[in-house]
Amino acid sequence: MPRKVAIIGIGHVGATVAHYIIADHFADELVLIDTNEAKVIAEATDFQDAMANLPHYTKIKVNDYVALADADIVISAVGNIQLQDNTDDDRFAELPFTRQAARSVAEKIKASGFHGKMIVISNPVDVITSIFQEVTGLPQKHVIGTGTLLDSARMKRAVSTTLGLDPRSITGYNLGEHGNSQFTAWSTVRVLGRPMTQVAQMRRLDLELIKQESILGGDRVFHAKKYTNYGIATAAVRLMNAILTDAHSQLVVSNFRPEYATYLSYPAIIGADGIVAPVQLDLTKDELAKLQVSADFIQMKVTESLNA
Repeated sequence: MPRKVAIIGIGHVGATVAHYIIADHFADELVLIDTNEAKVIAEATDFQDAMANLPHYTKIKVNDYVALADADIVISAVGNIQLQDNTDDDRFAELPFTRQAARSVAEKIKASGFHGKMIVISNPVDVITSIFQEVTGLPQKHVIGTGTLLDSARMKRAVSTTLGLDPRSITGYNLGEHGNSQFTAWSTVRVLGRPMTQVAQMRRLDLELIKQESILGGDRVFHAKKYTNYGIATAAVRLMNAILTDAHSQLVVSNFRPEYATYLSYPAIIGADGIVAPVQLDLTKDELAKLQVSADFIQMKVTESLNA
């Protein structure tokens, strides 16, 4: 059957996700939706102009919520990135705008009869993922946020740069909120199969400095460009492909964890049914405490948003 994906919000991130999907032919049909009709038509036209020089064809529809009824995946890139340009690098500065936009979009998604899987990029992603699930009524396992999939990639970049390795040689996770309360769970990080804590001890490396570099690297990109797009778009498309191909990949994404009663970033097995199975990490007491702090913060913000 044809693979059908919709992207709602065609700004820097949404357009980059669309380009990645079209250039690599990850979908047969793409629905692009944005409140700025001139912008979304322009992007669609630009993509169509590229078709003659691509090896595959992707059918594109614009601003058609009815077309979501039989979509496999809907990706939300709704947001106002300018609101994140603040001195505290606080993703929650975007919340008042995005929670309102997410409610409106979620109601339209529900009205369309959509019954597929949903990927949320919109910030603050853990809270907005909760709102989309609540309003659409989709099963929790079918609504997934990109979470710290990008933050974990940034951590791998920082570690690999320090050690002079390919970042794909690094495994491990940043957990919790895709925001200021997240943390690197160093007990999960491996370098060429060896525990990072051992490597750091042998090389006399400061793990706190490496963690800070992973955070500051993202901040440098944002403040220089006033947005980020390639890293997060790649993370979103990786998650999308894990669903479309029923890959059963273990990815750290924002998913609902009953023991914390909220969405937060924690590894899960991803496949055609969304969250196919949970993963249980053997975290240290310190890491468990940090995760609880992050969960409590997210839960507080979710409650505030749902009652706003």
